[in-house]
This record gives sequence, C-alpha cells and structure tokens, in this order.
Amino acid sequence: MKARLQPLYFEGRDEEFDVQLGILKEMLADDAEFLAPLPLGAAVPEAEAIVFPQLLGEAYRRLDEFKQIDLPILTVTSEFGTVLMWDWEIASYLREEGLNIIAPYSLEQTKKACRALSVKRELQQTKFLVYQDNPGEGFQASIFKRFYWWEDECTQRMMEKFGVTIVKKSFKEMGAAAKLIPDAEAEAVWQAWRWDTAVSNSQLLSAVKIYMTVKQELEKDPSIRGVGINCLNESHFSDTTPCLAWSMLYQEMGLIWGCEADTMSMITKYLLHKSLGMPIMMTNLYPFLMGQAALKHERIPNFPAVDAEPENHILAAHCGYLGVVPPAFATEWTLRSKVLAIVDDNATAIDARLPEGGMTLAKLHPSLNKLTITEGDLSGYAQFANSDCLNGAVLKVPDGRHMLNTLSSHHYLLMAGHHLADIQMVCQLFGIEIEQL
Repeated sequence: MKARLQPLYFEGRDEEFDVQLGILKEMLADDAEFLAPLPLGAAVPEAEAIVFPQLLGEAYRRLDEFKQIDLPILTVTSEFGTVLMWDWEIASYLREEGLNIIAPYSLEQTKKACRALSVKRELQQTKFLVYQDNPGEGFQASIFKRFYWWEDECTQRMMEKFGVTIVKKSFKEMGAAAKLIPDAEAEAVWQAWRWDTAVSNSQLLSAVKIYMTVKQELEKDPSIRGVGINCLNESHFSDTTPCLAWSMLYQEMGLIWGCEADTMSMITKYLLHKSLGMPIMMTNLYPFLMGQAALKHERIPNFPAVDAEPENHILAAHCGYLGVVPPAFATEWTLRSKVLAIVDDNATAIDARLPEGGMTLAKLHPSLNKLTITEGDLSGYAQFANSDCLNGAVLKVPDGRHMLNTLSSHHYLLMAGHHLADIQMVCQLFGIEIEQL
C-alpha cells in the first residue's frame, strides 16, 4: 500500500513544475502514488498528503487558500528529492501560520515520510488481534488491573486516532486448540526453522504449536497485522509462552506482536517500525532512581555498577531477559526455559541482545496525541543469578530525574540507534506532539 500524494501547483503551471513532478514520480515510485495535479485552491480528493514540487513567492499572497488544506504538506522542490534551500523562507512562513509543512533535507527522509504516510493509510484497514478472557482477573491481579490498554476508552481512542480495530478472542480456547496439534505436525514445521535453542523437545513443540495456531487465524484475515496475548496475567490458559511464535511470525510476515496484549505498545511499535524499519522491541524500564521498588520486582540485590551518574541509568528487562527480540534484530539469540514463576514450567523465554551503542526509547502517551521519547546509549548487559533478570540491558539517558516525571508507562519501546529526528517527522505527519523524556 502506497501513500497517495496530491500535487498542487500555482497559477501559470510551467515546465519546471512538470519536470520536477516527473523526477519525483521516478524517485518515489516504490513509496508513493501521485494523483493528477490540481491548482492550489481546488478541492482535494482523498489523499494522505499534499506535495508541492515547486514553490513560488505567490505562496505569501495565497495564505487563505493554504489554510484550507487540512493535510500534511510535503515540499520536495529539488531534483535530489529534497526541499530547495531557497524555499526555507516560504516553508518557515507557512509553518508559522499553522500549516503542517514537511521540508525534507535528504531523499531518504522523503522516502521515510512517504512510508509513514502509507502506514497512516494502512492503519485505517488494520486489525489487532488480542487473546484474552478476563484481563486483570488472573495472576498478579493487583498489578494487571491497573493497565490502560485494557480499558474500552483506550480501544476507542485507538480507533478514532488511527482507525485500528481491536479484535478479541479467547486465550483459553486458543491455548486448548494449540495443545491438540499433534507433536509430529509441530516437529515438521520446526524443521524449516532450526534456530538456536536450549530447551527440551516438549518445551519447543509447545512453543511451535502457538505459532501454528496464531498463523491459522492470520491466514483467515489478512487485515490482522498485529497480535497480542495476555500471556502472563492469564498464563494458566496455556502450557507455554508466545515468545518464539512472535519471533517466527515477525520473521515470516513482519507481524507486529504485543507482549501481555499491550495494544499501546503494539500501536507505537507498528507506527515507528513500519515507518522507519529500525530494530524495535518492548521491555520493562527499571530506573536506578526507583531503588527498592525496582529491585524487589526483579528479585535482584542491587543495580549494576556504572562508572558515573547512576541517576541517569536504567535496567531494561522483561520476562527474565531483555524481552522478545527477533533473531533479525539480535546480536545474540537463544530460546531458553522460562524464568518467571507466573508462567507454566514448560514455558520458554528468549535470551537475546540488541547491539550496544546508541538507543532510543519511545512510547505513545495514553491520549495518543503525544509520544514520549529520549535518545541515549545501551552500554552493556547485566546478569543476576537466581533472579528475574538473568540478562538485562543497561541504558544511559540524558536526565533520569526528568524522565521519571514524564514517563507514560513501565513498558517502553527500545530501538537500536538514534531516531529522534525521524520520529519527530513521523509524529508531525500523524499530528502527534513530541515530549522528550
């Protein structure tokens, strides 16, 4: 699905406009669909954005017509797929008057903008499937009853903001169906994968059966592009966890997954990963400043030693390790036995690492009109024997105290690399405010 761009021109459309539009059509052939050009002021058909291949000083005198545009405006006026430097004044003038102006400074940024706009279009036809029965009523109810992603208000806001539909199915029924799959069928499926594992055959086959069961549902409805399971709180409905299934389904079809059926994490992950393509996963944040509240939950005696500024450090861990990281994102990857007491003894977990170096943390605010974000560094990994953190990541952020005052969840999306500039552009296209942690 490509972004639909509506080219607009000023009075006296000339050869320069047509030449530049032809260049853009060729450059962005894989990313955008260009509608027939229209004059500024004309009624615009359904599209994701306006594109101006040419800007003229006439723009200053036609502000009223610009203000009738309620779509993002791409100004891609150079033969290199960027804005021309001479157009900064016009772009700045229009932006100051309240127009949503995108003035890309590289061809890659222009392509990312188009991909984000295609995601905006795709989300209108997207469903997230979540397996749950009575969320909050199972294990650790005092914790799980607090989460916003299970509220009807959250589901409604997601529909209104992005067009995404949440489809709910029984985890109990799905877990029972998975157990009925013959071992021989699961063995045959696994022969095509053969990833690194350190688990028993029983553990492995149970994990593969979840993959097979979820995949059957996806084959029935291609509009399902994200799946989550209330895998901890209602873990009594299954003899395993979906970690391996999420990795397999991402590798096979780019499926977005949601640990604990966290739809807020799913929509954030979908928006950012599908627009920008960077490695991304969800994990829990344990800021060093949280002290015993964090240490007790992870069953560790202390935070990892750091050279300086412990107040600006975070331990990131989920389900005993860093979290669900597909092999395509990982520098190291092994499927191991479960760590958390909350899940079945037959369950598994992924022990994997993202690359060390620059990292970005981000998540949509419950209002869905704001995204909280920070850039920092993944400086290494920490292991604590006989704990719920056998291999967690150590993150350094610019201002840990400010971060604790602006965090929107204990679940955050962790990305390899620094992506603030690109994410700012994506959020601008979606009408989402950025708040730096």
